[in-house]
Amino acid sequence: MAKEKKLHKQHKTAKNVASYIVLVLISIIWLFPFVCLVLQSFRSYATENGGMVDYLLPKQFSLDSYKWLFSSESQFFKWYGNTLIIAAFVAAIQTFIVLCVSYALSRMRFNGRRALMNFWLVLGMFPGFLTMICLYFLLKNFGLTQAGAIPGLILITVASSGMQYYVCKGFFDTLPKSLDEAARIDGASRARIFFTLTIPLSKPIIIYTALVAFMAPWCDYVIASYVAFGFSDSYNVAVALQRWVWTNDYQGFFTRFCAGGILVAVPITLLFMCLQKYYVEGVTGGAVKG
Repeated sequence: MAKEKKLHKQHKTAKNVASYIVLVLISIIWLFPFVCLVLQSFRSYATENGGMVDYLLPKQFSLDSYKWLFSSESQFFKWYGNTLIIAAFVAAIQTFIVLCVSYALSRMRFNGRRALMNFWLVLGMFPGFLTMICLYFLLKNFGLTQAGAIPGLILITVASSGMQYYVCKGFFDTLPKSLDEAARIDGASRARIFFTLTIPLSKPIIIYTALVAFMAPWCDYVIASYVAFGFSDSYNVAVALQRWVWTNDYQGFFTRFCAGGILVAVPITLLFMCLQKYYVEGVTGGAVKG
């Protein structure tokens, strides 16, 4: 019996070691591009070639590229501000819409509810690229392209927010309906129940929804480049950085492109580091906390 336990323990240890080795290898492969990006952003622009090179470690570490981003010669922080404005408005508006739609679908019963949910699910399978031409001409008629690209991007991003109900609705379904019924008996309206009872119990899903909503416009390139269409003052950072390495001075702007990429990644990284604790909370955890 002791020998069998020893063999079982050795077998379990060997499996754990193999699993850790595989995970370490996957982590190295996954992190390698990011490490390259960081190292290239610190390459000296003055003493080394500012473009792509055939070595990884900089011969001389420097903040030249970052200094240039902060200089008056660069429009980087104007584009950074554009992206932040779009992402912040989309996160706030889209989160509110998704919460309202999800609560209505979870708690209310009305004719066509099931058909509407199924229709939205099917419609969500089609990529948004299919509507790009229609959206562009529609926004153009309202003056929401090029100079008006920022409000235009906010509008088209939040327009279909209600279709993203499924994750949030699943969370609301786990909250005991008896809480709503007790509040209704006490005379509370649907709106009061939603804002004073359901929302305080839904912190994890609110944070999840807000982060997802924030990331979409922050990382968007295709729609943003299409709507801004050559008007540099309305670029977001993704479009602006791509323009740096697309034409003209591709070699000269590569290290600056890497530095800009690092600064773009900072807000998302900080948000996830600060809010990651909410991802480990149970789906029904909020319903039983006082």
